[in-house]
Amino acid sequence: MRDVAIVAFAQTQHTDHDTGATEPELILPVINEVKERTGLKRFGFTCSGSCDYLAGAPFSFVSALDALAAWPPISESHVEMDGAWALYEAWVRLQHGDIDSALVYGFGKSSLGDLRTIMTIQLDPYYLAPLGLDLLSYAALQAGAVGADRKELDEIVRRSRADGRSNPYALDLPDPDDSEDSDGFAVQPLKKTDVPPITDGAAAIVLAAGDLARELCSNPAYIRGIAHRIEPHYLGMRDLALSASAADAARAAGVGKGPVEVAELHAQFPHEEIVLRRALELPGDTVINPSGGPLAANPVMATGLIRIGEAARRILDGDASRTVGHAAGGPCLQHNLVTVLEA
Repeated sequence: MRDVAIVAFAQTQHTDHDTGATEPELILPVINEVKERTGLKRFGFTCSGSCDYLAGAPFSFVSALDALAAWPPISESHVEMDGAWALYEAWVRLQHGDIDSALVYGFGKSSLGDLRTIMTIQLDPYYLAPLGLDLLSYAALQAGAVGADRKELDEIVRRSRADGRSNPYALDLPDPDDSEDSDGFAVQPLKKTDVPPITDGAAAIVLAAGDLARELCSNPAYIRGIAHRIEPHYLGMRDLALSASAADAARAAGVGKGPVEVAELHAQFPHEEIVLRRALELPGDTVINPSGGPLAANPVMATGLIRIGEAARRILDGDASRTVGHAAGGPCLQHNLVTVLEA
């Protein structure tokens, strides 16, 4: 395997409303930022992650290419998934050996539509979608299966929002005890404060292989393990209190082969953090989501990529030597990707 590292990461200052920026306008600043940090103007490969249903238009990612200056022609690909899976594709492409750099980005504007309705489209159209289950309904089913103590869940939300307020890119959300939604339920047992905020945003990462990584960055975050696993689509075939796919992906990526100083988990609800901590078998001293995580900013289709970027940033800045970035997709943590990063 070739050594591949994250050498630059950038994200937008996320908002909870539509600022009027088009998707190319949303993406362009982060693309320019990673170009400036690396000094690269062009890349061997480019891959993005987004969702046409969020944009309300087919092949919306094509218009986003306006932010890339795609002339002369570039080698480009797209995944209709979180940008974390675009990073996986780019990592695989770099293993071919004929290119040394890749640009990865993800973006989404959740403010333009009803996210609960939009995410229902990913369900099986014959058996699950007609039941009327939506994003919060099946999350509530999983929360009930986990059966976590309410105090533990509240503390996760409180910590996430506090960390988010210290993160200049996340939303400025109040302490859940001070929120007007603190006592109301979204779908029992999920409180309104358990639900991730509607967020618009984008993020970009540059990958470099071999000697180029050291040339572009003094302290690259090397990808020492990366894997993704998926579980059956039907909720009734899974133990929702566990995440077998996250556990399998963690073992394949080698999470347990060393200490984990920081773990950025794609936990959109507080009970998902509990499930993921157990699945990844994270040590008790691992710092979880110091960025605030998805409970502080959740730009759908970029949230997972941001988790990997935030984990890498701790290494790029010299604050950690071994971190983990996690991304998830599908209902109730159906599909999980785990990345192990080392200095």
